[in-house]
Order: sequence, then structure tokens, then C-alpha cells
Amino acid sequence: MPLAALIDARVAHGTQVVLDGVTLAVDPGERLGLVGRNGQGKSTILRLLAGRLEPDSGSVQVERSVRVGYLPQIPDLDPGWTVRGAAESVFSTKIDLEQRLAALFERMAHAAESELPALLRRQAELEHRLDEAGGYATDHLVDQALLGVGLEVGQFDRPVSVLSGGQRGRLGLARVLLERPDLLLLDEPTNHLDLEGRAWLENFLADSFAGAVILVSHDRWLLDRVVDRIEEIELGRLSDYPGNYAEYRALRAERQRSQARVRQKQLDHIRREEAYIRRYRAGQRAREAQGRQTRLDRFKRGELVERPAELEVFSFTLPPAPRMGDHALVARGISKGFGGRRLFHALDLSIEPGERVGIVGPNGAGKTTLVRCLLGDEPLDAGSVRVSPQLRTAWFRQTQEHLDPALTVWQYLQSVIVGEDGAARASEQQSRDLAGAFLFSGADQEKPLGALSGGERSRAVVAGLVAGARNLLVLDEPTNHLDIPSTERLEAALATPAEEGGYGGALILISHDRALLANVCDRLVVLDGAGGATEVRGEVAAWLEAFVESRRGRSQEGQAAEASGARRDASASAPRGDRRRSGGAAAPGSHAPEPGAPALRADAASDQQRAVERERAKFARLAQDELERRIESLESELRSIDERLGSADAWTNADAARRLTQERERRAAELAPLEQEWSRRADRAS
Repeated sequence: MPLAALIDARVAHGTQVVLDGVTLAVDPGERLGLVGRNGQGKSTILRLLAGRLEPDSGSVQVERSVRVGYLPQIPDLDPGWTVRGAAESVFSTKIDLEQRLAALFERMAHAAESELPALLRRQAELEHRLDEAGGYATDHLVDQALLGVGLEVGQFDRPVSVLSGGQRGRLGLARVLLERPDLLLLDEPTNHLDLEGRAWLENFLADSFAGAVILVSHDRWLLDRVVDRIEEIELGRLSDYPGNYAEYRALRAERQRSQARVRQKQLDHIRREEAYIRRYRAGQRAREAQGRQTRLDRFKRGELVERPAELEVFSFTLPPAPRMGDHALVARGISKGFGGRRLFHALDLSIEPGERVGIVGPNGAGKTTLVRCLLGDEPLDAGSVRVSPQLRTAWFRQTQEHLDPALTVWQYLQSVIVGEDGAARASEQQSRDLAGAFLFSGADQEKPLGALSGGERSRAVVAGLVAGARNLLVLDEPTNHLDIPSTERLEAALATPAEEGGYGGALILISHDRALLANVCDRLVVLDGAGGATEVRGEVAAWLEAFVESRRGRSQEGQAAEASGARRDASASAPRGDRRRSGGAAAPGSHAPEPGAPALRADAASDQQRAVERERAKFARLAQDELERRIESLESELRSIDERLGSADAWTNADAARRLTQERERRAAELAPLEQEWSRRADRAS
């Protein structure tokens, strides 16, 4: 039975139909990817399933017991929360149960003997509900989620109100993951995640999360790894494709080829019918010709297959990049830091004509600063950079205040690109061809820049930069607001050889888009966020795969220990008081490394001691007779298991013997802290 479903759902905004009779069902454990151009209705589908929007017609069905977790592109967070408080708020039920248990233990300490049986039953009920809500130890879950999405320990006590948009997005992702939903709705969860965060999310969804997922994402690697079904939305309707994104691409291409063949046959039929109608429109067969015209008009309206969109071919010849000598730039021993924090140190780097260099690293590691230093926009602390005197640079930045909002798309492109022969100005036809190559249809080319969405403006700017006859192109997160077809069109322009019409200059690409990095870059410069840098030459895709795989092996308990140790160290040096409530921040100049950095590794003995202390605090609230009852029950179970293990029959079945042994280990582990608590009380009484 489906967890949730849309039944013939229709949604319109004024005269614009977004969803036109969409039907979609999600089964338990299913992983579904929603793809399509920006503005086609992907987010609308998620909002319907999350109960944030009602359809104009049709219905939304969600099973009553199903917990739905929804992450919108802009998370709804209380600005008065701290980062940790916002994450812990999903455990409000657990906190309430803990408080009720504490009150119950206080009452039990002074209750009459006749009241104890009822109180013990109430205690067992509350503890069962507490276990279902996450148990006593949820700190490590909060820590792992916050670290996993790329938030730093030094940010945990900061108020939500001071977070950047990207940090809010990460916090929203952590909160929805902590809710442990049966159905997880994620709307562009990787928009503000670096490579570390994307690898963590990918591994979590693929290996750890057991519920169903509907994922809207431009991260093709994430879609390939996580989903087992793709739903493409186009013109208000869904098309279903089994498999991941790569399989969807292959199936879609085959469908398009088949669709093109059918359309061609239909067009041949239309041409024959029109020729017949023209020939016999007058004369003895005029009546028959009129009947054929009526049938032909009906055929065109109801049966003619639409022309398939051509998304795979980049069919525009870019102007050649000017020559610039042996090197675009050469950096020797360059260093840079801010506020006592080192970004990179003694770095050597050279970029040759036509070379594609990707710069990756944690958020805040200094990727953009490195480029600014290379191009002379930012002073160096040490070292030198020599650039080619023929260097002509085009730089894509996240803001586009320089655009004239009154220019149409084709007029803007004509103003910034040159002709294929290197002329100072492209013709109108050349600018329109470029616009079409970057997926602006005929009507879209006439839109003024001021009327475009953020993604459409970014696409226009990228198109102009790529075709601007520059010999060094700097792209700083160019795909953040691009949909997948637009990203693939940019990728095609950059990856196509210059002799075949692609971009021929050098490229510096700052991006967390692993597919784009793997398909375009010759090498990577990897900043570690602590002043170090390594270079990866060739086999970029293999390095990125290995990076994700290396993060898969990191244990969840290890990450929780890292955060707990760092938080304890920070609290030890902080003033007395409730830091969580006051929103205390990290000390000036301090920097918490990315998840898994050595500085966060707590030693195993300390972690074990903290676990013991948590268990001790849990059992210290038990009444003495309840403590003894639990000890006797576990001892009885252990004796029974030992008797079964002692029989000859137990070892005739290896699987059964292994299960018995594992069960004995679990029971012994439960008994140990109870016996320690009993001994502690006995020592105190003596």
C-alpha cells in the first residue's frame, strides 16, 4: 500500500497550469527522483505531499500513521533558537517524557508502598514511549547530523538569526533528518553543501535511511547513487523512468529517438494529405478533399506527436580564445590568511592555455580568495603570481548587479559576445543561436533580463561569458541556480574540444558539482580548510568516487564523539551560565575544522567514560525494588541462554548458535550497568 499518493492533481497559478492531472504514488522504502526544468512544478509536488498546498482539483492521500519530513528550499526556522536548540527541537516529545519521568521518580521516592505498583506500571509505560522517541542519548544524533551537513562545532551555540542563507539550509536539512520520517521530501538539499556534506548526505540516504525518499536535486551523482526511479515533469505531466539518473538519460534518449521517428512519419502523412487536398480542393473531388481536411485538422490537434526536446547536442560554434603564450598564470609560494587563520600556505600553481582546473574544498576554505589572489584582486601574504600579458579574463560571480534589466536575452548576448570570426560584435542571428544553444526558446529570447528568474539570468550570463572570446574563464559555483539541462548544456560547451566548436581557453572552476568537475576538469586543487592544499592530476572522477567512499567508512559514533569532545573542551573554557540559551559563539580567531578533521577526535577512553556516565544517570532514577527486579529478570534470561548453549543440540546449527551467543552478549551488556548501580548503592549504604 502506498505511503502517499497524488490522484489526478491539478494546480494552476492564474492562467498558468503547473500540474495538469498528475498521479503519483510512493511505496515504502522507494527512492524517487523528480527532475525537470526550473518552474515545471517539482517543488509544487513536494508541497502537496507535505500538506503545505491544496490542489485545485484531484486529491492528496497520505496514510494516517506516516510521518512526513519536508525540507523546502528556504527552511522555516525560529530566529530565537540556537543552532543546537533548533536541531534538538525535533525531540520535544522526548524532552517532555524525560521531564515527566523525573517527576514520577520524585513521587516514587516519597510514595506509600500501596502506590508503588501503579507508579511502576506508569514508569514502564513512559520509558517505553521514551525509547520510541529516541531514548535518553540523542546528543550524538544531533551532533552527527549538524556535523554531517557541514556546520561547525563553534556554530552550535550561535543564534539562528545570525546564520547565512546557506547555513540555514544546512540546519534545516539536519532537523528534517533527525525527525526520522517514513517519507522524506527533499527540495534541493545539496544547494549549500560542500563535497564533504554531499558525500555524507549521499551515504546517509543510500546506506542508513530506511524510509521512502522523494528527491528534487540538480546533483546528478546524488541521483545516480540514491534513487531507483525517476519522474520527469514537463508541461504539467509526469513521465516515469525506472532506474537512476544515468538509466533515465539512456531511456529518455531512446524515447526521444522513437518519438522523432513517429513524428517524422506523421509529418510525411500530413504532407501527403495536404498535397491531395490542394490538388482536389476544386472539382469533382472537392467534397472528399474537404472531408480529408476535417480529418487532418483533427489529427493535428489530437494525434500529432510533439517535437522532442533536443537536450543532448550542443550545436553552436564558440569564437576562438585569443592566444596567450605558454602559461595563463604561474604562482610561486603564495600564502594567505585571515584573522589568524591560514587559508593556503606556500602554494605553487601554474595554469596552461586550454587547461581546466577545478578548485574544491570545504565551505570557507578560501577557494574564491585563492582565485582573487591569483588574479590580483586580493593582496598576498607571501609569494608571487605572474600572469600572461595577453590574459583576458571573464569571471562568473554569484551576483549580477551589472545587468541592464531592460535588455532582452538576445540583445544582452549580442552586447557581450563576439562573432565566430572574432569580430567586435556578433550578429543578431549569432546571438539568437547562442541563446538557443543554452535552452532559451524563441519566446524566451524576447524576455527582458529583469523578468527572468535567478536561474535564467545565471544561464544567460554563463552563455555570454563562454562565448565572449576570453582565454581564461573563472566560474564560481556557476550551477547553483541552474537546472540539470542547463548544467549539461554548460558542461557540453566546456567539454567540447575547441576544434569542434567548444570553449578553447583555460578554465578555473569552483564547484561542488561532482559530475561537472569529473566531466570537465583535467585536475583539481584541493584545499583542506586548515592551510593545506593537494593537487589531483587526471582521474578526477576516480578521486571524487574515492572521496565519497572514504566518508562512508566514518562511523556515526566516531562523529558523535568528536562533537562531544570538542563541545566539552569549549564549555570548560567558557563562562558559567547557560551557553545554549545565551547563544555564545566560538572564540575570535578560532576555527572548527570540517567533519572528521583530526582536531575534533576525542580519545576513546573519554568517550567510553561519557557513555558510562550517561548510563549511570539513567539508572540512578530507578527505585531499589525495580532495580533488583530488572537484575533478577536479566540473570534469569542469561541462565536460560547458558543452558541452551550448554546442550549438544545448540551447536548442530551454526546460525542458531551464533544468534544465541549474540543474544547473550546483549543481555550481559544490559545487566552490567544495573549491577554497577546496585553496587554503588550498596557501598553508599555501608
